[in-house]
Amino acid sequence: MSPTQLLFAVVLLGITGPAMSARSMEVFGMEGKVPKNHHMVTLEKPSKLLTDLRSFSTGTARELMSKRPKRSSEHHITDCIFMSSEEGDYFHKATVADGTVCGAYIFTEPDQNIEIYISYLNVPCENGGLVVVVDGWELNGEFFPSPEDHPRPMRTRMTELCGQKKIKKVFVSSQNVALIQYRMPARGSSFSFYVRFIKNPNPCNILFQTDDVYTLRNYGRKSNCSLSTLFPATVTVAALDVGLVPVGGLSSGPRRAAVIELETGIVHKCQMKGLEDYVQIGGSAGLDNNNLMVADTVCGLASKPGKHPNVIACDTTTVRLVSSGEYDNSVTVYLRQLDEQDINGFMDVVCLPDEIQK
Repeated sequence: MSPTQLLFAVVLLGITGPAMSARSMEVFGMEGKVPKNHHMVTLEKPSKLLTDLRSFSTGTARELMSKRPKRSSEHHITDCIFMSSEEGDYFHKATVADGTVCGAYIFTEPDQNIEIYISYLNVPCENGGLVVVVDGWELNGEFFPSPEDHPRPMRTRMTELCGQKKIKKVFVSSQNVALIQYRMPARGSSFSFYVRFIKNPNPCNILFQTDDVYTLRNYGRKSNCSLSTLFPATVTVAALDVGLVPVGGLSSGPRRAAVIELETGIVHKCQMKGLEDYVQIGGSAGLDNNNLMVADTVCGLASKPGKHPNVIACDTTTVRLVSSGEYDNSVTVYLRQLDEQDINGFMDVVCLPDEIQK
């Protein structure tokens, strides 16, 4: 095993713990005093959250996503880190009040958004009691989707609730993941909420948990759309149409046929060439795409799969479609979790834990 492969083995085992972002610390009033048993989103030592997420993403999530979501099901939240891909009623009642910030991570199919209705709230504001509904996920102090890629400003993606009252507002996520963070101020504090999945006709940012094939589109808009997984993966470009077809033009007829005949194939290093429309393929230790280590940027027109997949040895693998709004862009990719053969071969990107980099 080469030094790089050995270090990657360490990456797989040396998972860093979840980190609370500055925004979350502000919301929960914890600047400079994160408790040692803080499980929510950052600990200096490996914690249960990323370990749970890794085992969840590679095992349970695969099973859950292969099943039809249940309707009218009831869920009693007892774990500090709780995950579900089911519709229905959710309830949590505090049995301890130790200041721990916990989270209920909800996810669904790529082409769905999540509706959350807070049906009951009895969380006194005293002693730091708080429930926060988050549009997206937060891990290691980083958000998915990243602030730069999300259609809403960060300040509007987190809604704070406390007290004993009825919440009339229905919260709707902008993508297929949402999160409820909470800190219970006293034993017996409780809240409940209802989850429903709704169709998203134009999905942009997607969090995957299984091997799959998916097509990202910009729908003619200026946008950054990302497809991310919570595991190291190989990325194969199966089809590509980026930076060639103008918005509203060449939809049919001889001009469209002429473009198809002039198929460019997959063009590499498009960002370095100064092009504004391209696909980034890479990985990162967290969810924020601003920290993406890029293996390649591709563009052009290709109807056949690429010959050489990109091997991304990072906790998070990402395919990011960057669009100027001048072209109708789409890219179809196949993501597969790394196996032993991949680890023993060439890897395009390797993300190392901070303690190894130092």
